[in-house]
Amino acid sequence: MIIVVNKWDTLEKDNHTMKNWEEDIREQFQYLPYAPIIFVSALTKQRLHKLPEMIKQISESQNTRIPSAVLNDVIMDAIAINPTPTDKGKRLKIFYATQVATKPPTFVIFVNEEELMHFSYLRFLENQIRKAFVFEGTPIHLIARKRK
Repeated sequence: MIIVVNKWDTLEKDNHTMKNWEEDIREQFQYLPYAPIIFVSALTKQRLHKLPEMIKQISESQNTRIPSAVLNDVIMDAIAINPTPTDKGKRLKIFYATQVATKPPTFVIFVNEEELMHFSYLRFLENQIRKAFVFEGTPIHLIARKRK
């Protein structure tokens, strides 16, 4: 996903126009923090030459495969930063994670109890994975699954 803002040539701009527009777009599309924003003008062809390269990079991000050992290192580092949550005296235990698909990158995290994996902790793990690897422009799916 790329957020393309067209008609950029029609606006009166100052030094903060682009920054202000980007903040407004991020506010409106909070569920797309991974999507890059590009301001273009189809009429003047301003910044249009950047789109093919961005599309190529996002396609590569969608096809990225992360080795399980490297992924688990990132997950263990994340747990060290922010320990797993507890509920009613039970602590979530993360055993390991593995990537099961691309387009979009999908990761299964094997845990002791799926119910203990709160959505906010999943989001934290997603942010840590995004920080460690380049997944710009593509969503990431994390699935908590009970280890058998």
